Order: sequence, then structure tokens, then C-alpha cells
Amino acid sequence: MARQGRKRRLEVEAEYWRLLQSGVGTVEACRQLGIGRKTGYRWRSENGGLPPERVSETVHSGRYLSLLERKRIATLRERGLGIREIAELLDRSPSTISRELRRNMLEHDKGVYDADLAHHRSRQRAERPRRPKLRLDAQLRAEVQARLDLEWSPEQIAAHLRTLWPDQPERHLCHESIYRALYQGAKGVLSRTLTKKLRTGRPLRKQRRKADQRAPRFAVPATLIDERPPVVELRERTGDWEGDLITGRRNRTAIATLVDRRTRRRTQCGTGTHTPHRSPPGCP
Repeated sequence: MARQGRKRRLEVEAEYWRLLQSGVGTVEACRQLGIGRKTGYRWRSENGGLPPERVSETVHSGRYLSLLERKRIATLRERGLGIREIAELLDRSPSTISRELRRNMLEHDKGVYDADLAHHRSRQRAERPRRPKLRLDAQLRAEVQARLDLEWSPEQIAAHLRTLWPDQPERHLCHESIYRALYQGAKGVLSRTLTKKLRTGRPLRKQRRKADQRAPRFAVPATLIDERPPVVELRERTGDWEGDLITGRRNRTAIATLVDRRTRRRTQCGTGTHTPHRSPPGCP
């Protein structure tokens, strides 16, 4: 059955995902491509922030017609050229042109060959998505959902499945498969509401940036211990503090301990813990 509604702009969509993967933000990518911001957000939400699994144009073999060739076919047909004449101009077999017109021109097109629509139909036909294990195995799906409800991470679940069914490798999953099943929603079988059970709680998955593309965590660069002035080692002045931070489960609790190097007076501050000594600047 033919797809209803507006045609998807596959080339623009592919370029949009390429910009996102290169580190460009959604708003800037939409501006560069001349599309609305809502369109970009819709493309992201449809796949849970993951790029769609479509084969790029550069991966296709030369034996398949490209979008440019299909546009030339549409133009030459409008000029009234026959199949053999079009094939000769494109350096293709006449059977290739005939098969293209037969496959990608439906009855409701009323004899008009649309290159973009034909290219989209061809790409959809070429996709051979694998049926995920979670869709085929109800017991496996129930086990993964139960562990997600307990707020297990996909890494923990992947290891648990290998322990639970050591002799059934067909039920083993990698953590990336679980992430994709979650963020792709109905496509991946698991409900996207379960993303709230993840430790990040993000409804959309974020692309990890390279180390040189990440924003610095601190505005002022930290001073390393081996770079502190020699006078600190002499312990002759008050106000040189040593610090240690201990965090609890999931960073919900924390205790910071500060010690003056000269007087050895200790100050602790944190969630529910405070020792009433003289506090250094920045500690309540």
C-alpha cells in the first residue's frame, strides 16, 4: 500500500541527521537546511533521538538508479522521449528504465512519473529490517521489562540475561539493543515510557560528543596539586585547605571534608552532616 500524506524529503532528512552527528544543534541544523524547527524536532522524536536505519546514497551500488537519474527520467518523459531513447541518454539498459516505470509508478499517479516519490518507494522496498528478538520472544521481553521497572541499567540487564539463560544465546542481548528498543518506541517493542526508569530519565537519546567538542565543566581551569606554590608545603600559614568529597548512592548524599594544613582543624559539610568548626569560604 502506498504511503499516505506528504512525501518525506529523504535527502534533507539524511543531511539533517548528518549535521546532528557532527555536533550541530537541532535549531542550527534546521536553519542551515531551511526547514522549520518543528520539523526537526518531529524527526528526532519519531526515532527517540536516534538516526533512522536507512542506507545512505553512497552505500548503494552503481547498478541501482540514483535520485539524479530518476529526475532525468522524469524530465525526459515530460519531453516525450521513449524508453529506449531515455536508456541511451542515461547509458542504461532499456529494461532498467521499463522496470523502473512499472515498479515506481502506481495507478493513482495518473501516468505522471514523480522522481522524488519513485526514489522514496524504491528506498522503502530496499529496506530489509530484521525483526528484533524482543518482538519474537514474549518471555525475553517480559524479563527485560521487569528489570527496567526495577531501574536496572541496560548493561546490567544484558549481563543478567547471559546468567539467566547461559545455554540460549538466542536470548542474549547487548545493552545497545535494549537502548534502541526503548528509544524507538513501538518500532522497538518496548514502551518509551520506560525511559523514565533509566538513570538519565531522558525521553530522547542524546548523541555523545567527542572529547574536543564537549563544553568544559568549569569556567576556571582547576589548579593541580603539583602546581600549588611551595609555601603550602611548609604549613606556615592559615587558610590553605585540603579537601575530600565522599558521595553516596546515586549522588543523593555527599560529605565534604576540609582540613586546614597549618592548624589541622577539620570542617565537614554535606546533606545532614555538619561539624561546627570554622567554615572555609563556600561551605555553609
